[in-house]
Amino acid sequence: MVTSAYELDLPMVDTAGMGREESLAVIAEARERHWLARTPMGFTVSRQEDCVSLLRDRRFHNALSLLRQMNGMEPVEDRGRPSILAMEGEDHARLRRLVAPAFTPAAADRLRPFMREVVGGLVDAFGDSGHCELVRDVCEPYPIPIICELLGAPKEDWRQFSAWATDIFRIFNQNLAEDLPLIEAANASLESYLADLIAARRTTPGDDLLSVLIAIEEAGDRLSNEELVALAVAVLMAGTDTTRNQLACALALFAEYPDQWALLRERPELAQRAVEEAMRYLGAVRGTIRVTPEDVVFRDVLFPKGTLVSVSLAGANRDPGTYEEPGTFDITRERTTQQMTFGSGIHHCMGAALARAELQEALVLLSRRMPDLGVDGHVEWKPATFGIWGPARLPLRFSPVPV
Repeated sequence: MVTSAYELDLPMVDTAGMGREESLAVIAEARERHWLARTPMGFTVSRQEDCVSLLRDRRFHNALSLLRQMNGMEPVEDRGRPSILAMEGEDHARLRRLVAPAFTPAAADRLRPFMREVVGGLVDAFGDSGHCELVRDVCEPYPIPIICELLGAPKEDWRQFSAWATDIFRIFNQNLAEDLPLIEAANASLESYLADLIAARRTTPGDDLLSVLIAIEEAGDRLSNEELVALAVAVLMAGTDTTRNQLACALALFAEYPDQWALLRERPELAQRAVEEAMRYLGAVRGTIRVTPEDVVFRDVLFPKGTLVSVSLAGANRDPGTYEEPGTFDITRERTTQQMTFGSGIHHCMGAALARAELQEALVLLSRRMPDLGVDGHVEWKPATFGIWGPARLPLRFSPVPV
């Protein structure tokens, strides 16, 4: 028997203004009552099984294209090809199929020596002092050189890329009406820069991602200039702010659990598990939103056309039905089920292999160079409304290690 979601007696989940543990407790309480809950905007799921099923169900579309409406603004007609992050259907499947060979773990592994070089150089600037503000000194500057190296952009443009990324990512801060001019200006400048870079790579290929994407062909199908630019912008978006915030979340977490930090320093081979466990326990991306483009029946519940359904990735990552002792942070935990911070289904993070490599290399080097880690003042967290979240300021102390 099919019942409309709006007719069900469901628990209410409204975590606005709550801290991370309080909000997780509210989600857990609702999850015990029903697999579905109401929210101020629509509905939410938080059981790991339901989150995976819904994200893999192509009848639910990414709600990224509705950001203007969700921020109380009028929609505008699309002025160009949508980002792969917001595409659906065959167009999206085609792009994912074409570019997948460029985003393999092997492709990411080739950048590992450069990752170590970048993060090592950042630590050199403060390593002797025994103090740092990690967000400013490491997290903010770390991913941009990696993305620029990946795309083949020269070192003198790193600072400009960082500024563009910071402004473009304002799109997720729920202040779109005020930030839109900055977002649009940064996006236009970045697209113009990338168009010139792509034109140069067409005549003089290199060993960078753009050259690889230009050369990709499947049954005569190639990426257009417009698609190449959109993909490069998506790479910058997917590979910058997420890594910045996730690394800061991980270090804030390790500062709370110094025994786990000491264990990682002693056993660097645990880096892979440490990254997965940090992303499970304290993910920078805590949720994603889907919308029904038509009436959808899911688990015998009718979600009418236009219904917003949020997928609580943070809740799924603490689901006791999936993870043993989900409230325990343990970097030796064997990964029997993948953590959900990268998402699932057709919109699973395309740059997951790159992000994993960046985080693994950073954690290994930082644990070696920054033993006896602890918080050294007030930790300031970004507003809970931010779609990609983490510490805004993370002052740390540690024992200097001679290099």
